[in-house]
Amino acid sequence: MEDWQFAGFGLYLHWPFCQSKCPYCDFNSHVATRIDQTRWLNAYRAEIDRIHAVTQNRTVNTIFFGGGTPSLMEPDTVAGVLDHVRARWRLANDLEITLEANPGSVEMGRFRAFAEAGVNRVSMGMQAMNDADLARLGRLHSAEEALRAFDVARTVFDRVSFDLIYARQDQSLADWRAELTRALGLAVDHLSLYQLTVEQGTAFADRLARGGLRGLPNEDLAADMFDLTQEVCDRFGFPAYEISNHARQGAESRHNLIYWRMGDYAGIGPGAHGRLTLAGQRFATESHLAPGKWLDAVEKHQNGESAREALSGSDRATELALMSLRLTEGLDLERYSALNGRPISEKSVHDLVESGHLDRRGSQLIATGTGRIVLNAVLRSLLSD
Repeated sequence: MEDWQFAGFGLYLHWPFCQSKCPYCDFNSHVATRIDQTRWLNAYRAEIDRIHAVTQNRTVNTIFFGGGTPSLMEPDTVAGVLDHVRARWRLANDLEITLEANPGSVEMGRFRAFAEAGVNRVSMGMQAMNDADLARLGRLHSAEEALRAFDVARTVFDRVSFDLIYARQDQSLADWRAELTRALGLAVDHLSLYQLTVEQGTAFADRLARGGLRGLPNEDLAADMFDLTQEVCDRFGFPAYEISNHARQGAESRHNLIYWRMGDYAGIGPGAHGRLTLAGQRFATESHLAPGKWLDAVEKHQNGESAREALSGSDRATELALMSLRLTEGLDLERYSALNGRPISEKSVHDLVESGHLDRRGSQLIATGTGRIVLNAVLRSLLSD
């Protein structure tokens, strides 16, 4: 059994286009006035063929359409991609096919067609539940439109998730408690709850540098909001299974678990990253970032990859720690040692357990509530030796 088989094999397809660029977003997303969807479908098919040639004996466990705004894809484009995947690989009996969606009227009209194409899970970018904050976040939909879209989605799909951003400008702890409680009353089986972070290269970063973006919470309030999130979600039966992701038991995002459990996944589309184990060697792959450059590379050279790097056992062990300590199930120390060739320092583990940042349960190392808030610092201490 190869290490990637602990978590399975998935396909990630990146659709890089949006109706507008949100000021907090640092994803590879672009606004385009005209998109030749037939051309894009043919490029996706070509990349699927290329990946299949080196992974043909595998079973596909998950497929994820991310972006950008994949719900702006034509349903025929999504169907064409999925039909091509079905014709190439064996598919898991419980295959999970997720599509990210914005709650705009255009996307709502496509939901049933996406389901008919094979999509069985939708992840909606709601982000906030009041119009003032949606405007601040640069969202084009209203709160009412978002709720209508959510109602439509849950009549079409058995599995529906939505995202909210908290620690927003001028948001109080009481505001977040009320909004989160309302969201959990609506939720089907999964919520992704992200603290607002100002990333370099975004419009928010430029605004902050100019002295704008006032009213962001200080570190203490942000930490209180994180603690409140865990408390309220637990009470509603949506415990965290990852730092920012909460689900009813059995409704976790299986595709994202492939990432966090260090399975293999092929990244297809502009800027998509992947991890593939081929002939016993694990590789990190990257794709051309600019949509036009990626499309041109696929059409002219039959390869959208821009880089492929072989990962050492130490690299893989570090990635395992970085990813799995985000999960409530934690890090398997025996698996880490097998990849790294030597175990994590017992002194580092002991010190972090004594300080209350980690728990040790047999061979599992688990971040505590205290540890999750400062996980980057915990990881630096844990892996420094």
